[in-house]
Amino acid sequence: MGDTLEFNEIYHESKGSWNDGRLRFSKQNLVYKSSKTGKVDNIPAAELSQATWRRVCLGHGIKLATSTGHVYKYDGFRDTDYERISEFFKANYKVELTEKDMCVKGWNWGTAKFSGPLLSFDVNDSSVFEIPLASVSQCATGKNEVTLEFHQNDDAEVSLMEVRFYVPPGPADEGADPVEAFAANVLSKADVIQATGDAVCVFKELQCLTPRGRYDILIYPAFLHLHGKTFDYKIPYTTVLRLFLLPHKDQRQMFFPLRLIIIPSLRKLSKNMSGSLYEMVSRVMKALVNRKITVPGNFQGNTPGAQCITCSYKAQSGLLYPLERGFIYVHKPPVHLRFEEISCVNFARGTTTTRSFDFEVETKQGNQFTFSSIEREEYGKLFDFVNAKKLNIKNRGFKEGMKSKNNEYSDSDEDQHDAYLERMKAEGKIREEGDGSNDSDEETGEYDSNASESDSGSGGDGSDDEGKKKKPPKKAKVVKERKERKPRKEKKQKDTNAPKRPMSSYMLWLNSSRERIKSENPGISITEISKKAGEMWKQIGKDDKEGWDRKAEEAKKNYEKAMKEYRENGGGSSTPAKK
Repeated sequence: MGDTLEFNEIYHESKGSWNDGRLRFSKQNLVYKSSKTGKVDNIPAAELSQATWRRVCLGHGIKLATSTGHVYKYDGFRDTDYERISEFFKANYKVELTEKDMCVKGWNWGTAKFSGPLLSFDVNDSSVFEIPLASVSQCATGKNEVTLEFHQNDDAEVSLMEVRFYVPPGPADEGADPVEAFAANVLSKADVIQATGDAVCVFKELQCLTPRGRYDILIYPAFLHLHGKTFDYKIPYTTVLRLFLLPHKDQRQMFFPLRLIIIPSLRKLSKNMSGSLYEMVSRVMKALVNRKITVPGNFQGNTPGAQCITCSYKAQSGLLYPLERGFIYVHKPPVHLRFEEISCVNFARGTTTTRSFDFEVETKQGNQFTFSSIEREEYGKLFDFVNAKKLNIKNRGFKEGMKSKNNEYSDSDEDQHDAYLERMKAEGKIREEGDGSNDSDEETGEYDSNASESDSGSGGDGSDDEGKKKKPPKKAKVVKERKERKPRKEKKQKDTNAPKRPMSSYMLWLNSSRERIKSENPGISITEISKKAGEMWKQIGKDDKEGWDRKAEEAKKNYEKAMKEYRENGGGSSTPAKK
């Protein structure tokens, strides 16, 4: 067995949202990296105390418990992975991977067990569901009820708001109230936000975009409190992942978005600080969150001094900022895309007008983000930026051909080639040239002298005004002689006995891949197969294409050899049939 085990497309649950990533087991530690957020979980092998294998919604999953009290859950394994993982855990971690079934009876009466950071609801010693107590934001008690409220995750399509537990009364001789005891166990591990002590600093009536309005921002050591006239919001620093400081396109305002998820320690702040309001907010947040502030890089838009592009996303107008390691769109809804999660980008013509274009971004997870209504003057700047960052441009050849000296789109729709229109234009031009040559010869010999005499006569007899009013004599129509049409070339009759011409490397690949494309895309039409095959052929590596090129070259040599033998044996000597 090797020193490491790696698994792709393993899912980790975070507040109701499933994020896929890569999980690696090594002798020293367990490492999981999320493909969406880039967050890395590092579990030292010495801290691993318990491992459970169980059937879950996405196949099979592993529940890992550590000596420090943390619990990690990873889903997406196959049934055949159990033996490999179990042997690896025994050999390297000295921990046995135990199998445990979940209860699927659907009963709502059971036993609540508190085990470290988890609240487990069991029926007949089988777990029905588990609640991470760190996700609890509030705990309220009633006569015989305990209500748990949870922190919400904006990335989750469906969120669990609250759960109510009915706690039956205990025997009369017991002095402790079971409801209060239940609530005390929850609050001991819950992440309940409570404002204790004075705020570190206060920003009065700061204009916010999300939530919209003016809020007093109170900075506490553990969370951020937004106090408004109608609503209050509390944001724990444990949910902050990144900080951004983005200048507005008008160069008079600054955006300061927070991307939610992580934070460690608290740094010291100076008692007295001075500067612009956005500088003060960013310095305070950087000190409390202990994260670097991301600012725009060297990108410059078409507007002088602007480091962003005006566009629309989901019918909402906003600004797109090209950063050194990704894109961020503000403000409704905010979208942050890192380069490492981008599969390809695409430049598309605007649907309503040719004075704008769309910028499409496709992620490796298959999601697509379309930023529309971008002014055509921004095309050259954005194309050069994407090219410099070595992102995969889906329609590179088409767009580079459209790129003019001024890096602009054409105003008309004529930049797409129309073979029929071009052929008709060429035939019309030939007819005009032939007609013009006959007209010029005949008209010059017949009317040249008469025109000069009439001009000289009118100039001497009449006044200047009369001369101006006189019109030149009309030219007589000349009857043209039709040219004789050239006889059409005789078509060669196809020799059915001759060897078939060899196929190109693309056609050889297509014949071998057609059935696979049909199986992967049930119900696909013939035209869609050709389109899909063309996209797949573009993505084939250089080495694979060289292999098909060699096959095509070999087929060409065999064809030439067979054709030579066919001609030597008298084939192909028949005369073409006349039509």
